[in-house]
Amino acid sequence: MTSEPIQTSLSIKLDAKQTLHLRYIAKESAQGPCVFFMHGAVENGKIFYTHTNKGLAPFLARHGYRCYVADLRGRGESKPVICSDAQYGQTEAICEDIPAFINKIQEHSGQFPRFWIAHSWGGVLLNCAFARFPQYIKQVSACAYFGSKRTLVNRHPSKFLKGNVFWSWLGAKYTKKHGYLPAKRLKWGSDDETQKSHAQSVQWVKPNPWVDSDDNFDYGAFLKGKALPPTLHIAGVKDKALAQPVDIERFIKESGIGISELNVYGRRYGHKHNYGHIDMLTHPQATRDQFQDVLNWFARYG
Repeated sequence: MTSEPIQTSLSIKLDAKQTLHLRYIAKESAQGPCVFFMHGAVENGKIFYTHTNKGLAPFLARHGYRCYVADLRGRGESKPVICSDAQYGQTEAICEDIPAFINKIQEHSGQFPRFWIAHSWGGVLLNCAFARFPQYIKQVSACAYFGSKRTLVNRHPSKFLKGNVFWSWLGAKYTKKHGYLPAKRLKWGSDDETQKSHAQSVQWVKPNPWVDSDDNFDYGAFLKGKALPPTLHIAGVKDKALAQPVDIERFIKESGIGISELNVYGRRYGHKHNYGHIDMLTHPQATRDQFQDVLNWFARYG
């Protein structure tokens, strides 16, 4: 029996046109707890793994966890890819894609995924899912969010450039021109975004009420006073634009009253590397720093 994790692709037929992709990563005959992974904007599930078993999902799989890494519709290996005809956005990701992934995990493993992990905007989507489907809350033992924030309130110049100029202003122009945001071609990320998804994220990234543009569901109002699963929040010292501690702390405050811990990762805090928004998940030294802390967090609350 190999000690290395084995990877398998699972397909979910969402409707006549859309098929979701879920990557299963686990040791042969593994029976450990299930972990659900959600990527962020202009991304796909590959932020958590490579086919050669690098990344957070294979790391946890080596420790006995059964890992399920999602590709939201149109991203990664989900089909078809995003184009100007794509009419879906964040509301569909929250209300349709995430429940479909959860159902598939239960069908495949016989268990509800007890641990949830997200990168960047993926943490917002998962907390939205907790609000829309509150029955999930008591079924999840713990979460770990890497660089997750909703609003950007830090005042670093790179935040103004990346957030205000590129994402909000230029992004709107590109989506109007192409009918979607060609982020991969622009080298803004590893995947594209639909026009609706981009517009909804632009609305939320400003310090406005956390309300869905489709049906006015108020996520912030629902989560106020709710205790979400214990969540470890991870920030990188070099992540100046997209998720500074002040941004993450604001997200924590509007996500209920559950147990939360925010750790910042960099050499000044005794870590092996000064981590940024992407390499907090991809740097080789992460296995000795934040990955180990995620493992300990899950053990504490599992």
